[in-house]
Amino acid sequence: MATVEYQVTGMTCEHCERAVTDEVSRVPGVEAVDVSAGTGLLQLSTASVIDDGAVLAAVEEAGYSAVRR
Repeated sequence: MATVEYQVTGMTCEHCERAVTDEVSRVPGVEAVDVSAGTGLLQLSTASVIDDGAVLAAVEEAGYSAVRR
């Protein structure tokens, strides 16, 4: 299993973390998601190649922006 990291901007609270987690969890291939509003870090686990565009779109759908680290 591989871990992929993204830096998310704009998150300030647990609600932000849940919104990003909910959206990113729906991306095909994502098996686990860990989000920290404090650090702005989004980590996801996957057993396959992940579509960065789909992850970034999911973060945007939650109301935030991100870049892959």
